[in-house]
Amino acid sequence: MVGDLRERILSIMDQKDHWAWPCFTRPGLTKSQLAVHFRHEFLTYVRDFPVLLARVLGQGPPAEARAPLARNIDEEETGHYSFGVSHPELFLQMIDGLGIARLDVTAGALEPEALHYRALLDRYSGSAPWFVGAAVVTIFVEGSMHERREFEGTRRAEPVDDLIVRHPMVCFYGCPPDAMRLTRAHQAVEGDHRRDAWETVLRHVPDGAAVDAVVDAVAEAHRGWLAYRDGVARAMGLPRGKVGV
Repeated sequence: MVGDLRERILSIMDQKDHWAWPCFTRPGLTKSQLAVHFRHEFLTYVRDFPVLLARVLGQGPPAEARAPLARNIDEEETGHYSFGVSHPELFLQMIDGLGIARLDVTAGALEPEALHYRALLDRYSGSAPWFVGAAVVTIFVEGSMHERREFEGTRRAEPVDDLIVRHPMVCFYGCPPDAMRLTRAHQAVEGDHRRDAWETVLRHVPDGAAVDAVVDAVAEAHRGWLAYRDGVARAMGLPRGKVGV
């Protein structure tokens, strides 16, 4: 049953991609467009990601599941295992490097799809059973379309300095490499977080209906995320038909 659950979640993660993503891997966006994008990222989940994790922990998982959740919260909120700075603050340091006013990112209106997606994250992170919220928050939100390659060991780990030098925010939008400490922090701790997330969920989800509940929640999160990204693209003025041009 563990293999079935893993494969069903991976099949969803394989599709965690969005049509507007190529716009963020090349030049051409204005600072105003970047501010819209980063405001939605920050206010929808980056700022409160430690809170979402803490809500899962607050559901009372078994002792062996608490330590990895607590380590994740500790790093996100304090930077305990990296720079001694919270990840939301490291995110804002990148915003500083881009020359975008923090207030343009830390305050302002969100698209309806972003509000719906955040409500979904609040609902799952704050409701029993805890392992459903853990799957949504630690596997889906923190994960990417590369999860399968991570499992198979076929994704090459790029040196962090090379990763930063080639990062679109550095290459195309003038962010100084020194302001990209969030990328360094992720590179330093993300491997452990990914292993902890999968091991915690796969080990503790009971057979039967609980498996379907987890898969259904991750699938709903994926649908909510796609709609959220659609809303952000609309707010940025990215016409779908022209993105690939």
